[in-house]
Amino acid sequence: MDIATILGIVLAFGAILGGQALEGGHIGSILQLTAFIIVMGGTFGACCVQNPMSVVLKAFSALSMAFAGSHIDNKGTIALILDLANVSRKQGLLALEGKLKGIKDPFIQKGVQLIIDGTDPKAVHEILEIEVEHHEEEGLLAAKVWEAAGGYAPTIGILGAVLGLIHVMENLADPSKLGSGIAVAFVATIYGVGMANLFFLPLANKIKQKLKEEAGARTMTIMGLVGLAQGENPRLLQEKLEGFLPHSERTHEKKK
Repeated sequence: MDIATILGIVLAFGAILGGQALEGGHIGSILQLTAFIIVMGGTFGACCVQNPMSVVLKAFSALSMAFAGSHIDNKGTIALILDLANVSRKQGLLALEGKLKGIKDPFIQKGVQLIIDGTDPKAVHEILEIEVEHHEEEGLLAAKVWEAAGGYAPTIGILGAVLGLIHVMENLADPSKLGSGIAVAFVATIYGVGMANLFFLPLANKIKQKLKEEAGARTMTIMGLVGLAQGENPRLLQEKLEGFLPHSERTHEKKK
């Protein structure tokens, strides 16, 4: 679980509710179901108009990327590739078939299978790169849905405010209904601006950040697999791949 995402959401909404309480206001006064329905329904309705349903559903599934902790283990990937390189150097590429079942990452497994099948290193690079680009493109489409939601929400909030004011004007003769109408008007604006800047846009940027991290890890993996296919010296391959690691995690840095 990504602690920063959870902590950020709790802190942001907690600060708003806490500030309301500290000023002597009632938290219930900013919890308006009508305003919530207007803002959320209008926002996601607009997103559905803009995007195919498959992309909208992908956006919701991409939320797991924002809330899940990082599963990237570059150091472990390097160790695996170097182990495969040593086996290949001593026993030949066909010996990698015995290691295939022990590889848990489907991406690495696919690359190793291509190498075992005798695929040209350039073709291995192209095939794996296409897969990385496709995955990143799908993720960016999902992130753009949340970006769009962040753009629509404040506007829908203003629409909610106008609707609330219309309701107020219709009931000027009945003072008992004025308060609820004015509350919906202002709360709808709060929901629109708040959800856009505290939830939708930050989530979109977090998804983009996770996609960039994954793409970087996959780029390193592709470089390692291509080096493996070309029969590069494991020591040279290690130097190349450790360039993707922080200085503190590199082998030569630890020896100093």
